[in-house]
Amino acid sequence: MKKVIVSLAVALLTQPLLADEGMWLLPLLKQQKFDEMKALGLELEAKDIYSPDSSSLKDAVVIFGGGCTGEMISPEGLLITNHHCGYGQIQQHSSVEHDYLTDGFWAMSREQELPNPGLTVTFIDAIDDVTDYVKEDLKSDTDPNSMKFLSASYLNSLAEKKVGAEFLKNNPGTAVEIKPFFGGNKYYMFTKKIFSDVRLVGAPPSSIGKFGADTDNWVWPRHTGDFSLFRVYADANGNP
Repeated sequence: MKKVIVSLAVALLTQPLLADEGMWLLPLLKQQKFDEMKALGLELEAKDIYSPDSSSLKDAVVIFGGGCTGEMISPEGLLITNHHCGYGQIQQHSSVEHDYLTDGFWAMSREQELPNPGLTVTFIDAIDDVTDYVKEDLKSDTDPNSMKFLSASYLNSLAEKKVGAEFLKNNPGTAVEIKPFFGGNKYYMFTKKIFSDVRLVGAPPSSIGKFGADTDNWVWPRHTGDFSLFRVYADANGNP
């Protein structure tokens, strides 16, 4: 009987497992996975997830600082991110008299929110296929060993050339970047809005926000209040 159970367990464990994964590009959502997502119960439309011309989920998910993720959770610019993502800012504002890392911090008014020079929040405004534009420019590169087609400095200079210096001058806080995909077979230009007035609103004590430290960070379920709150400030038109 034991042999039968073991044999059955081995057979089940060796069955092929299908992982529905890969690189899903937002502009190609309809061509890639959208029908499957709808079949699985998605109620949103593709334009609700990504639309370069109107509000969509792309406007709610941001790049916090140098690479963390943040989410906009109110029309008043309130942003939530991980506690460890805001840890540097919480630490920067802490002192012997005000140990925010140990005690936590909560701004009870806009005036009590703490500014963070150097901290940025980046929104992706649009993602455009510029493959033909880049490949046309690359025709002049005749070196068979050249890695120019993957060079960040080259691609970003092309991005700035495409939109023009006047556009960037008239839209402060806007930046453009071209990135290669699929080994340089496709190129997409990302138009970004970068906000630099980002203020600390609240954070729990580290005993809550960092409970379990890195050990618990890789397991599930977790028992930690791993969050911090910031507010992004913009001009009257919602621009940086």
